[in-house]
Amino acid sequence: MKLIFAAIILIHGLIHFMGFAKAFNYGEMKQLTIPISKNVGALWMLTAFLFIIAAILLFMKKENWWMMATVAVIISQVVIIMSWKDAKFGTIANVLILIVAVFSFTAIEFEKTFWADVKQQFLSNNNLPTSLLTEAELQPLPAPVQKYLHYAGVVNKPKVKNVRIVFDGEMRSKGKDWFKFRSIQYNFFDEPTRLFFMKGKMFGVTVPGYHHYIQKEAVMDIRLFGLFNMVKMEGEEMNKAETVTLFNDMCLMAPATLIDKRIKWEAIDDKKSKAIFTNGNISITAILYFNEQGQLINFTSNDRYDVNGKQWIPFSTPVHEYKNNNGYNILYKGDAVWHYPEGEFVYGKFILKEVEYNLNDFNN
Repeated sequence: MKLIFAAIILIHGLIHFMGFAKAFNYGEMKQLTIPISKNVGALWMLTAFLFIIAAILLFMKKENWWMMATVAVIISQVVIIMSWKDAKFGTIANVLILIVAVFSFTAIEFEKTFWADVKQQFLSNNNLPTSLLTEAELQPLPAPVQKYLHYAGVVNKPKVKNVRIVFDGEMRSKGKDWFKFRSIQYNFFDEPTRLFFMKGKMFGVTVPGYHHYIQKEAVMDIRLFGLFNMVKMEGEEMNKAETVTLFNDMCLMAPATLIDKRIKWEAIDDKKSKAIFTNGNISITAILYFNEQGQLINFTSNDRYDVNGKQWIPFSTPVHEYKNNNGYNILYKGDAVWHYPEGEFVYGKFILKEVEYNLNDFNN
């Protein structure tokens, strides 16, 4: 879709060279019957170059393309009005380009709220770990959890205070088709915080969504073009559900955090362990499943709320593949699953692309 739109901007820009050619008598321009002065002809040429630059920036996926396009549209419309009889239909292209530029701007402004929250969290949580996770700290944990932490490779390595995670994947709602997404998130663990920003592709249009869990309060905000609310969820159900998601992240992407005193562990057997994670007045329960190798292969909880079905539904995240990432063996591919009475429904497929621990700052 971006390539098609970039081509439209490029073609619209090239057409403006006709006004320049008319003003400087470069060939016959029978389509333009109204005389054009050389000064105005120079504006036609300037506009052409601005549109071409905007198209190149869009093709290169540069977010500031909309600025160049907006300036080009303004100048373009001025010269079109001067030659209204001949050029009036160019207004249609200008309106289209301006609408898309405005929506691009609103999407960027929406994403800026995510980055502002991330920046604030780095300012508030700047105490990086100075100690290593020791073998002795694993002793209170159930045996399969200890084995998992050894497999993950977190023992005798720095404790984890924050993590940056990037996923590619697909998601869907019940009864709807899959859509692709890329997400970036920052989690902080001194004061449990999860900031998750996702860009989904629906019908060729980018739909951004921001899930934030700060000071025990969660909000899910999904907007078309970053402007029109499609989903806005908050309240006690979301707070508890997002606590489950945060703990799931700890288990799968930041296993070094599982020595947290806010987690109460209960042994079940050599392949399963129960965990109760408490954050303030919110407590959630999960069952962790392990294999012989020590891998965490599934996570289940009954404390997550299905916003589409508006009901509490058993939730799980089966892991299909592990991969060594910067010296740690962690999830590479996994699913998110609702367990409805009529059967399982996989609503998310995740591929871990990047993970970084204990960052001093962020970059966007």
